[in-house]
Amino acid sequence: MSVDSSSFEVVHQASLPNGLLGRFSSPLWLTGNQARQKKGHTWALVLAAGEGSRLQGLVRETYGLAIPKQFCSLFGGKSLLETALLRGAKLAHEEHVCTVVAEQHRHFWRPPLSTLGDDNIIVQPFNRGTANGVLYPLLRILQRDPEASVVLLPSDHHVEDEALFNDSIRQALLRLDEHPEHVHLLGIEPNSPDGELGYIVPGEDTGRSSLKVLQFVEKPSVDQARDLIKEGGLWNAFIVVAKARALLDLFNRRLPEIVIEMKAIVEYSLRSARSSSVLSQLYARLPTVDFSRHVLQGQEERLRVVPVPECGWSDLGTPKSLMAVLRRSSGMHQSVMSSLGYSKQACLSVAARQALGS
Repeated sequence: MSVDSSSFEVVHQASLPNGLLGRFSSPLWLTGNQARQKKGHTWALVLAAGEGSRLQGLVRETYGLAIPKQFCSLFGGKSLLETALLRGAKLAHEEHVCTVVAEQHRHFWRPPLSTLGDDNIIVQPFNRGTANGVLYPLLRILQRDPEASVVLLPSDHHVEDEALFNDSIRQALLRLDEHPEHVHLLGIEPNSPDGELGYIVPGEDTGRSSLKVLQFVEKPSVDQARDLIKEGGLWNAFIVVAKARALLDLFNRRLPEIVIEMKAIVEYSLRSARSSSVLSQLYARLPTVDFSRHVLQGQEERLRVVPVPECGWSDLGTPKSLMAVLRRSSGMHQSVMSSLGYSKQACLSVAARQALGS
């Protein structure tokens, strides 16, 4: 089983007329009834199996241990994973909030997930890339709710304006009623040309607070990022909103062999206590597959992007982006620093200050 990524390259180019994003700068706020209705078959899946490798050195220098950033707090208090789970609980009923984690991180995730039901903690035996990390829990959710809509939420991001951010996700959920075949991505309005982020280049207005997707651009140069922003380019937040069946259809088109094997494992788990060992055997031979590059790219006609006005979003992916968040939140940071001795969590703000000497 192999993945030929060369066949997935995007060759078409396009530009977005200036000012197109502006018409979406004020989201349509949901009524209380709309929000409650959307929760029925909505599932929030928090993706927490990554290594957070770009910040591991920074954390290790301070704490002597390479702790994946989702298990660290930003300012003390709740970890980024716990914050993401709370974000998910605002979108879905408690029993529909799940997370996918890695077996090798068990000593990190077991304490913060102690109140989550066992069926909602989906454990990967190994990390085999973001595509497999989405597919396996997606099939588990479909097993429980064939009519599910899913919201994929990274576990290690920071958002300052949670209300605006969550309302954008709810708007994407509403779009699924009209076009259940579409897979929606959240695109953040950039506040600077950042060469460490991925970009979505949108196309024409679909008329319902979402845009067609023309192209993905990963980690451009700063000059290229500046040009993309002029064309209406949006930061790719890796937040996906879709009917679970529509998302599975994307996998079927690009990774059919993996889907067949993974489905068999999930069905086998209903009948046998040995499913975990069988799952480990499958993961041992799986290729490492990237969700954006190997599943989404090349299927742009099925994708839509929902523009999100600036909301203080950051992927906290590098020391530079971490420090940018700390500078914006300097007051909060100082109050946390003054009570450092009482924090039981590895704290990214402390690690950044000590490692970068600021």
